[in-house]
Amino acid sequence: SMTALSAQATTSLTGAGATFPAPVYAKWADSYQKETGNKVNYQGIGSSGGVKQIIANTVDFGASDAPLADEKLKADGLFQFPTVIGGVVMAVNISGIKSGELVLDGETIGNIYLGKIQKWNDPAIAKLNPKLNLPDQNIAVVRRADGSGTSFVFTSYLSKVNSAWKDEVGAGSPVKWPTGLGGKGNDGIAAFVQRLPGSIGYVEYAYAKQNNLAYTQLVTADGEVIPPTADSFSAAARKIDWSKSFAQDLTNQKGENAWPITSTTFILVHQTQKDAAKGKEVLNFFNWAYEK
Repeated sequence: SMTALSAQATTSLTGAGATFPAPVYAKWADSYQKETGNKVNYQGIGSSGGVKQIIANTVDFGASDAPLADEKLKADGLFQFPTVIGGVVMAVNISGIKSGELVLDGETIGNIYLGKIQKWNDPAIAKLNPKLNLPDQNIAVVRRADGSGTSFVFTSYLSKVNSAWKDEVGAGSPVKWPTGLGGKGNDGIAAFVQRLPGSIGYVEYAYAKQNNLAYTQLVTADGEVIPPTADSFSAAARKIDWSKSFAQDLTNQKGENAWPITSTTFILVHQTQKDAAKGKEVLNFFNWAYEK
């Protein structure tokens, strides 16, 4: 019938939230539009913003790296599903140090973010990097200023690997940061690290690659020193039982080559859709992406 045809001509979806998966969603949206003619407009505004917008019904889907608790989903009539697994890397700007050369562990990163380690040639960093010529350079700590799923993942990790961090700061999407310069979004952190000599920041892997930032190797839960790779992010999810709940913490997982700061990112949609065609189209888009 005529009406069905016009409804299917083209649809345009809006989504907002996490900056962590934004590069992937942008790529998907571009290919999807070429294939189907349907537009998907995704705004990377941070996970907290995405959750607020989907609850307020101002977007067709929200996106968050921090999974919502089952009670919260029920209360707001939302359904949550995971889309991609990604890794948070430590991006650094240290004179004379190239990408992949520096090794850090959780205890040391926690102490840098607590403001306890302030120089790049600190004995704790030197001990992990006996072969590197570390400069006597001040560390400029960069962290998120906005409510961020990437911060949630990073601080969840630090809470597991640094007891002082766990006691004094803890995990959260915003936390009371003991120190550091605040940037908005993964792109804001990347821009600061690029410009600031001596800086360290945490960003999703794609942002480090896109901005040609030097990133570090990390010591895994098993004590292995590894660089970040797509395989190491997948390895962190190997032992997870998704049937219990999608709200799983992938940080500091044991297992060979498991990147310690790994996260799933989630899409949030309303269980009951005001506009059935749009609701269906959101699922069509993500199903299409899964099958690629």
